[in-house]
Amino acid sequence: KNGYQVKSASDGALALEILDKEYIDLIISDIMMPVMDGYELVSELRSAGYQIPVLMITAKGSFDDMRQGFLSGSDDYMVKPVNVNEMVLRVGALLRRAQILNEHKIVIGSTEFDYDAMTVTTDKESLVLPKKEFLLLYKLAASPGRTFTKQQLMDEVWGYETEADPHTIEVHIGRIRERFKDNPDFEIVTMRGIGYKVVKK
Repeated sequence: KNGYQVKSASDGALALEILDKEYIDLIISDIMMPVMDGYELVSELRSAGYQIPVLMITAKGSFDDMRQGFLSGSDDYMVKPVNVNEMVLRVGALLRRAQILNEHKIVIGSTEFDYDAMTVTTDKESLVLPKKEFLLLYKLAASPGRTFTKQQLMDEVWGYETEADPHTIEVHIGRIRERFKDNPDFEIVTMRGIGYKVVKK
């Protein structure tokens, strides 16, 4: 279980019953199941508006099977026999992606980054940041400890076709640092010759 709480269902219909009663973070589904197979389960979930991440694990490994799995709405696909360590890594990646894309909120210590409101909230105050500053900070805060190059940040925040001066990044990072110089939870570190990263204090 690797630290996760697991609920089991013998078929897709039972899985839907569990979802009606409890909040579930992620589904690992086989394709071949009685009553309702994996394809039908995922299609039902997406039709009902569920954005829950789904990892399909199955013996059906042809390209057409994988294609049908993704088209039905699954987020990832593994073919048996499954390496458990790889599966755990994929589950973790799907959960992180779901947190960022669906909740649009990141928390580091007592600091919350709200994508929809473009605000950064601490115990003392809530700041609404200019769009580019917020997107830069959010990108860095979503992966603490990971270094992003200036080019990666330019592509992500300004777009691949931008003609903005690369030094624009430095200006924006400087403004962000000034705003959060007293923040107890994180800081932006310059990796000379490479780029920037957010580090937890």
